[in-house]
Amino acid sequence: MAAAGCFRLGQRVHAVGDPRRVGTVRYLGPVEGHAGDWVGVDWDAGAGGRHDGSVAGRRYFVAAGECSASFARPTALTKGITLPDALRLRYRVEDFTKEEEDEMYVFSTSQKRVSVEFVGKNKVQEKLKNFNELSSASVSYMGVSSIGPPDELKNLVPNLRLLDLTGNLLSQWQDISSLCQALASLEVLNLTNNTMENDVVESPILENIRILVLNNCGVTWELVENIKVSFACLNELHLMLNKLKLIMTPDGKFVQGFNTLCVLNLEDNHIDSWDEIVKLSYLRSLEQLYLNKNRLKNIKYPSPPGPLGDAAVVPFENLQVLLLGSNEIDDFPSVDSLNLFPSLRDVRLSDNPVADPAKGGAPRFVLVARLREVKILNGSEISPRERREAEIRYVRLVMGKTESNDPEEIKRLHPRFSELKAIHGIEDEKPTSSTSGPQKMAFGLISITLKCVGPSMGEKQPLTKKLPPTTTVGKLKSLCESFFKLKDIKVRLFVEEEGCPLPQPLEEDTASLMELGIGSGASIIVDEES
Repeated sequence: MAAAGCFRLGQRVHAVGDPRRVGTVRYLGPVEGHAGDWVGVDWDAGAGGRHDGSVAGRRYFVAAGECSASFARPTALTKGITLPDALRLRYRVEDFTKEEEDEMYVFSTSQKRVSVEFVGKNKVQEKLKNFNELSSASVSYMGVSSIGPPDELKNLVPNLRLLDLTGNLLSQWQDISSLCQALASLEVLNLTNNTMENDVVESPILENIRILVLNNCGVTWELVENIKVSFACLNELHLMLNKLKLIMTPDGKFVQGFNTLCVLNLEDNHIDSWDEIVKLSYLRSLEQLYLNKNRLKNIKYPSPPGPLGDAAVVPFENLQVLLLGSNEIDDFPSVDSLNLFPSLRDVRLSDNPVADPAKGGAPRFVLVARLREVKILNGSEISPRERREAEIRYVRLVMGKTESNDPEEIKRLHPRFSELKAIHGIEDEKPTSSTSGPQKMAFGLISITLKCVGPSMGEKQPLTKKLPPTTTVGKLKSLCESFFKLKDIKVRLFVEEEGCPLPQPLEEDTASLMELGIGSGASIIVDEES
């Protein structure tokens, strides 16, 4: 056991010669049928293994996956290196030997060797040797397992402001605390892909750290609660890929503290209840909340009172950016509730059923119209022109599809309908009884531009036609075949929308232009069926 004794259970290690193959020590001792000392390692996802911690019917430990574990000789594993050593390996540039310089050449056009001369080599070497000037450093996947003597680190890089430690072997918060205390100028610390233990110890407030990245670190919210006192001055906290489902607070209610936190990134986790997000509603400085790639099904703006029973405290008071892409939101009341967030200006809803027309969701213009104050939707800025056209088209859509005349029912289903009708001066599009003959025929006609783009349709000039708003998609297809003289070609129609990178398909043949919210000035793309 002498060799295996160099390791401890729970220690992070990597394979010798491969710092990207990282795992956790789960067993130290003999393996039946095999001589010598062995170390049982549970390898991180993607690092490979052979079993689940059991061999020949005997279980030695429980691995995270069916094939994530293996046994290795102690000599095949390394405990890693110190942070100062990693910095020197990554950034120290030594002078080349005479032999090395002789081997640096290129071939000329006449196949003669031409020595390579490094312009400014001495200047670059001198700057890199002077670690005092180093303000940002990355030692990702270099097997860093400890910070080494704090004074050594402090003297080596006293002015370091950003440190990327992605994919190393750090696991203990005592090391992280010592690191932050040693580097007084450090503001940004990235610990992505370091599996952190829950061994949080008391430490002084680390006022220098402004951005902390803990993506894929095995972090729970209980751990976040434990470190928030030390990291009390954070502006940004990133917690992606931690399989977070619950936001567990000491009293089971609202998250408190984090008085300077502006950005909270919870993307790519397992949160499936909006009640968990409500626990964040009284982080007074929170401006950006990233919730992409979770499992949320709905949104509901919380009602006061706040954590101290103060009804004057406004939930999500300063939240400006809310990213909800790739969730499971499928209802319009969730979209409408976003209007209640007092400062919200930037929203992402892409890759949710409610925003996917193919799944019964709404096209972009409907979302723009329903969201009163939003300036950016799905990463695309909403121009004044797009908003005006979207709101008018939305009103027409509701007028064309609504069967009920009950104002309360319409308001429940379309909260902004009456407001938008008044803003844009839109009257019910019904001809008066005094209108007759050609005048009646012309009443309410809408002007549509048709653009023929099919590869086998030939080059054709766009056409502008006036059509009744009751024209169905199926009827418009037939008209396009006639307008453009398309023989034996089946067409598909798409409507161009400002703010959408791709035209939106018109799939429902029985739907009228009015029902689809298409009015005068719209552009329809005529393509051939594939």
